[in-house]
Parts: sequence; C-alpha cells; structure tokens
Amino acid sequence: MLTKVSTLALALYWASISLAVAQAPIRPDPSRTPGAINPDVTQANIYETICVRGWTRSVRPPEEYTYRLKREQLREWNYADQQTRDYEEDHLIPLELGGNPTSPQNLWPEPWHGPWNARVKDELENYLNEQVCAGRMSLEEAQKEIAGDWVAAYRKYLGNR
Repeated sequence: MLTKVSTLALALYWASISLAVAQAPIRPDPSRTPGAINPDVTQANIYETICVRGWTRSVRPPEEYTYRLKREQLREWNYADQQTRDYEEDHLIPLELGGNPTSPQNLWPEPWHGPWNARVKDELENYLNEQVCAGRMSLEEAQKEIAGDWVAAYRKYLGNR
C-alpha cells in the first residue's frame, strides 16, 4: 500500500517525466544537426537505391553506434530527459531520402512522445520517398523540405495534426 509520501513522490516523478518529455525538441538544433547526405545516392540512381524496397537495411548503421551516439548527445546537449528509451536516434535527412547513415550531423535524439514525435516524422519520410520514387518531386527538393523544417513540411504535404 502506498503512503501519502510515496504517492506524492510518485506523482512528482511522473510530472517531472512529463515536463522533461515536453521540453524535448521536436526539431534538431541546426548548429548541431544541419543534415548530411549520402554521396552514394543521387537523382540518377534512385531506382537502384532509395526506391528499392529494403535498400535502407543495407546502409543502416549498427544499433550499437546509434545508441552510443544518442547517449552522448542527450548528455552533451543537456536534454532534460536523459532516458534513451524516450528517443529514437533519427536521421534528419532519412535514409530513404539519401541521408547520410552515420554522420553525427545527420543524427539527433528525436522524442517518441508528444504531438510531433518520431512516428509522425516517419509518416512524412514515407510520403516524400513515395513522391521522389514516383517522379513527382526531385530528391534534392525532398531533402531540403525535410531538413529545413520537417514540421512545416508535414503540414504542407500531409496537413495539420
């Protein structure tokens, strides 16, 4: 049975977690994560690279690498919430749009929680990949849209949340 003190402590703990998650940036800091492209992906070879189902698995960095980088960034960038489970180490320019797989300039801890979270960005990534592969948008245009302001790009192409 919880005492009044332990109930209060538990409530304060969950409130601090909620506040920390709310403070997580929904966009990366452009001075730290400006985005970086994979030089092996070009407009000329998209049908041999990003438009091939499963291609991203061939370039995805090992989980050990991204997990270590995520821990370092959470600490060095003074995120209020340091729990690695609350974030995806995400590619600003996603692999399916020719983003650099391992460059720290293209990777950042993106929150799983909140209205603009990693799953929402994934929706935009998939949409832009479909547009590029269908020839309705250039690779460069898609890269610029998502790297510039992914939330604005989501609203532009997929509407408000």
